Amino acid sequence: MESKAKLARHPAHPILIVFPLGLLATSVIFNVVYLLNDNPAMSVVSYWMTVAGLIGGLAAAVPGLIDWMAIPAGTRARQVGAFHGIGNVIVLLLFGLSWFVRRDEPAYAPSMVALTASFLGFAVSGVTGWLGGELIDRLGVGVDDGAHLNSPNSLSGRPASDSNIR
Repeated sequence: MESKAKLARHPAHPILIVFPLGLLATSVIFNVVYLLNDNPAMSVVSYWMTVAGLIGGLAAAVPGLIDWMAIPAGTRARQVGAFHGIGNVIVLLLFGLSWFVRRDEPAYAPSMVALTASFLGFAVSGVTGWLGGELIDRLGVGVDDGAHLNSPNSLSGRPASDSNIR
């Protein structure tokens, strides 16, 4: 099933998710670094990575929703996509909670609520990331119709099924 939301003829959602996924995961790493060495700069970095990850996550959700709405009802892909999307909403809510409880004093020690929310968000994002891979790799969501190992460049304007390599 070909993606309905594209950037330069590539599915937009997989392009956009790398930023929030990386930023939110790295915010957790900086929280752990803060806990290990009590350096307030690490807490500030974690806080701002969370902010950027939340913004990126909201941006990535739009093409994801557009693509999900195009999946035919009653298919396994539609069900997996629903779990993927709902799970990612939970991820954003957990990281949003972490941000919210830290918003007044990002340089201070994150509370147990902030840390727990970010750690749970990180764990859930592992599951939702796997579900996203399932959608693309096993169910073909976001893959051009007729795609094959010798498909022409997407910017050529030729269909993926074209095997005439130039």
